[in-house]
Amino acid sequence: MGDSVSEGTIAAIEKQPGDAVAEDDLLVQIETDKVTIDVRYQQKEPGVVKDILVKMDDTVQVGQPVAVVEQGAEAAPAAEAPADKEPAEEKPKAEAKNVPAAEQKGDKPEAPPPPPPPKPKPKPEPAKAPPPKQSAVAPMPPAPSSGKRPERRVKMTRLRARVAERLKGAQNTYAMLTTFNEIDMTNLMQLRTDFKDLFLETHGVKLGFMSAFVKAAGDALQKVPAVNAVIDGDEIVYRDYTDISIAVATPKGLVVPVLRNADELSFADVEKTINALGKKARDGTLSIDEMAGGTFTISNGGVYGSLLSTPIINPPQSAILGMHSINPRAAVVGKEQAIMPRPIMNVALTYDHRLIDGREGVTFLKRVKEIVEDPRRLLLDV
Repeated sequence: MGDSVSEGTIAAIEKQPGDAVAEDDLLVQIETDKVTIDVRYQQKEPGVVKDILVKMDDTVQVGQPVAVVEQGAEAAPAAEAPADKEPAEEKPKAEAKNVPAAEQKGDKPEAPPPPPPPKPKPKPEPAKAPPPKQSAVAPMPPAPSSGKRPERRVKMTRLRARVAERLKGAQNTYAMLTTFNEIDMTNLMQLRTDFKDLFLETHGVKLGFMSAFVKAAGDALQKVPAVNAVIDGDEIVYRDYTDISIAVATPKGLVVPVLRNADELSFADVEKTINALGKKARDGTLSIDEMAGGTFTISNGGVYGSLLSTPIINPPQSAILGMHSINPRAAVVGKEQAIMPRPIMNVALTYDHRLIDGREGVTFLKRVKEIVEDPRRLLLDV
């Protein structure tokens, strides 16, 4: 499961006793606090599952057997459908019930009794005065039922529990501070419009906004090394490499695959790697190594429509960049100070104030803003 993982929880059992298995067939899935791991049949000789040694939600340790497979055996043929039974003898018809003589055929029913005499009509009551007019009242909601309300209890996945533990630990440990800025996305959007077809044709992947932010963050991390550093006891560890984690939401919880040496990747390399890691994250096939490490995180809440947020640092990192939705807003543009509509994105940098001073945090975010607004700065290193 990886050096840092010693146990997991059985999340799925894909084979049952009597099932045939061949090489690479999936037996069970084990969910750890970082990733879901597939346990597959690794032998070349096929066989038959004789026993499954675990149950759903069991906690298992590294090296613990989970299934017994008999090699060379064949699965038992499906049981044949039983032969049709002879039709059961017809039950004798129920005897006819005795019918009153009045209902038997040919007999005339007796004449009905005469109707009772009509009752005297009650005297009308005097008309009551109309109730006084009342002022109109609101459409009040109905009172809640006093009975039991429907609810469901679902066991928290190991991954989500671990994420919750780590994020709460970050709140308890870090002196988190968030600084904000606005980015005019006009130039980057125009760049994508001009080259999206050629980029797709050349590299086989679409040009998105994330690659620009990854490249901008990689450059800013080199220029403001404190944001890429981490506190270790009474020492500060400055990393001279840039491994950027990309937060990806999955049905089982938040995962953060890592782009290694992100500052050295091209725009196309970033887009290809993000696509590959994102697909693995959604399929639950990310490996431990693909999520290990990371010196800085980027989280894009804008894809869900978030306007502004204060992201929580991903331990043991020291900072996280939050991207948000792009919305047209009036902006003062050019030397003429003309007011024009511009596509604006709010960005947020949450950082550990124990390590990163306000000047460094603001300088980092300003550098990201400058590069995204004018990517030519990367070519000229200005």
